[in-house]
Amino acid sequence: MRSLLPFLCLFLARTKGAVASDPSMPFMVYMDQDHLVCLKWGFDNLQGNIVFKLTVNTTGWVSFGMSPNGGMKGSDIVIGGLGPSGSYFSDRYATGNAMPLLDAQQSYTLLSLTESEGQTIMTFQRSIQACDDKDFHITDEPIKLIYAYGTTDEISYHGARRGTKEVNLLNFKIRTSLPNLNYLSATVENITVPPIHTYYHCKVMKFPNLNTKHHIYQIEPVIEHHDIVHHMLLYSCPSFVAQTSDKPCYVGSMEDTCLGVVAAWAVGGEVFEFPENAGIPIGGGDSDTYYRLEVHYNNPNLATGRIDNSGLRLYYTSQLRQHDVGIMTTGVLPFNHIQYNIPPKAPQFHIYGFPVPDLHMFAVMLHTHLAGRKVRVAHYRNEKQIDFLGLDDNYNFKIQQIISSGNIKTIKQGDEIAVECTYNTVDRTGMGLATTDEMCLAFLFYYPAIKIKSCVSHPNTKFLSNSSVTDNIDNAISEPPYTTAQVCSILNISHLVYTYMIMYYNIWH
Repeated sequence: MRSLLPFLCLFLARTKGAVASDPSMPFMVYMDQDHLVCLKWGFDNLQGNIVFKLTVNTTGWVSFGMSPNGGMKGSDIVIGGLGPSGSYFSDRYATGNAMPLLDAQQSYTLLSLTESEGQTIMTFQRSIQACDDKDFHITDEPIKLIYAYGTTDEISYHGARRGTKEVNLLNFKIRTSLPNLNYLSATVENITVPPIHTYYHCKVMKFPNLNTKHHIYQIEPVIEHHDIVHHMLLYSCPSFVAQTSDKPCYVGSMEDTCLGVVAAWAVGGEVFEFPENAGIPIGGGDSDTYYRLEVHYNNPNLATGRIDNSGLRLYYTSQLRQHDVGIMTTGVLPFNHIQYNIPPKAPQFHIYGFPVPDLHMFAVMLHTHLAGRKVRVAHYRNEKQIDFLGLDDNYNFKIQQIISSGNIKTIKQGDEIAVECTYNTVDRTGMGLATTDEMCLAFLFYYPAIKIKSCVSHPNTKFLSNSSVTDNIDNAISEPPYTTAQVCSILNISHLVYTYMIMYYNIWH
């Protein structure tokens, strides 16, 4: 098979035999944090076949699948291994958290299956286009890939030997070798996480002085406790914030004004590398800037005595790139005096926010909390939708990655962005979630950077007291539901924004 791109990959940690160069499969990711599960793939054209090679550090059964939301239900799965009687391999589909069922049409073809030095290597292919209704149709959008494996050839419950990773199979960016290993460290130090469900900790810091302008080209999370670190944001501070601090967030101090997003990470996120022609500016004239790291801890078990040192590494270079990158926060933002509650027992509840930016976008990170089910970022021109800047109709709280758009999506002056979040609260009996416990945000990565750091709508709450408000919203995102105009003031620049809320609301007594 002729590869699309030359294979070049640099990893600091390696699994034996898993990273050998294979020109027919130029793309590769590790599916797990410990580098025990490696996936390679390649294809010639979008109408042909795609070939996968799954390498797992086990001599038992292995499986790989494509999932609508990162779970088992609705997944397209292959299972194989090399047992005492030879190799076995089958195309299956999952209807729930149980043994996947055999697909009547075996769409996957096994190419090879071997064991070597404690590893099982399974190579297989299928058509990029779905062959039947049990197959997952591969598109140029990110796909939630799943894996599982056992220690023997008896296919049984995998336990903790499973995982999920979101990957764009058809539009994958190969990580290039790093120009240098200089990085700035933004981490908390020995923070004692209190035994409460939600805790935000903020550390205001000043980076080592960089006399000339540099570009940040890669953001790497450093997570000490994956079970409690929910998300992290690094903000730049206005000039009047000129001292360090290390304390809980949002206690009414001056540091609360540090709101210019420089870097973002959330559950399931990994290393993110910027395009080769763009980077986040740092140093030079902004060398006196202070930065605030915000870490959100989610501690539902109310564990005590947890000490954390998580944060971010910002790799930078003096070799300046063509464009300065900006990160714009868009979505719906509540304030203390303008609040909204997500009602209980609502299978679908929608929120829309409409900012008016001017940017060239190359990546997006979508963010809600546990009630979130869908997030869409629609792009409008002349009041007609022309594209999606971000789309996840099977939002998974545990997989919140920065997703490359694959191509530059230009938003012209006068265009509009609609950030839509869908929530499900059928399992909640109280009056929904506090405003601090649920969010509807999209972080847009774009260039060239402008001084606007965020453009958000404030929630329109007038419909929330009327439980009879319903609408058919299957295609609501395609036409802007303008109802209420408000003013969004950002850095002395004012834009009209629109908010609208619709809900499917079941009244359960």
